[in-house]
Amino acid sequence: MFESLIIDDTLTLTDDEFEQISTLVYDHCGINLHNGKKELVRSRLAKILRQRRLTSFSAYMEYVCADTTGQAFSELIDSLSTNLTSFFRESIHFEFLATTFLPELIARKQHDPTPRLRGWSAGCSSGEEPYSIAITLLEALPHRPRWDVKLLATDISTRILKRAEEGVYEPERVEPVPGALKNRYLISRSRPHGKRYEIAPALRQIVVFKYLNLMGEWPFRGPFDFIFCRNVMIYFDKPTQQRLIDRFWQVLAPGGILFTGHSESLTGIRHNFRYIQPTIYRKG
Repeated sequence: MFESLIIDDTLTLTDDEFEQISTLVYDHCGINLHNGKKELVRSRLAKILRQRRLTSFSAYMEYVCADTTGQAFSELIDSLSTNLTSFFRESIHFEFLATTFLPELIARKQHDPTPRLRGWSAGCSSGEEPYSIAITLLEALPHRPRWDVKLLATDISTRILKRAEEGVYEPERVEPVPGALKNRYLISRSRPHGKRYEIAPALRQIVVFKYLNLMGEWPFRGPFDFIFCRNVMIYFDKPTQQRLIDRFWQVLAPGGILFTGHSESLTGIRHNFRYIQPTIYRKG
């Protein structure tokens, strides 16, 4: 008899069903749903089962696999994705970007006819990270009109990407943004449900949001001057992390920087990155 967790009088999640879900998610996007995640999977997917009036997780998996549009699978990934973020989270990265890396990069490129700057926020969640990066970039550039600046922001959750593109935040969400920067890059609006802050056009012009499965094909070659991939690799096993780090190396420009999350490191992964300080690595 399979161990199961009761959802209500009719729905249970068996070990076999959990294994089927875990295998599908791992094979598609590298997320490792170990046994400790069973309760999370049960509680989050149960809501979809009730909405779809499905009587078992097996029936739900049949529904997902039969949907040729991919929308059902996207809904599955959206439900299992954890999107915890904030403006200027892990501030040491933004300090390094502003005081060390960007001055070096600007000095090196400022004499180019059209200086170019490219960055990537991989796992951008609801947008606070890429918008924080964009603010840092604009603050660092002395002659912005001369520069060709773009920041790619990607995520596997279509739901959270839509929210990021909207760029509308509650007052408590923008509290970490210093007052002067808030005045320059956020627009206060009165809405039916209260005051909200909207991302200013100057930031929207340089941030490009795209859906991307990090385990799939990447429709770009780079090179990027820097990559933020923070609190994403914790969901992957070591072989998947190894493949991802190798691919980041390939699309980073020489001297480019990789930022990882505070709970992540490259220990146990073969790589050629040069350690700068915890969670900050340089190519070459």
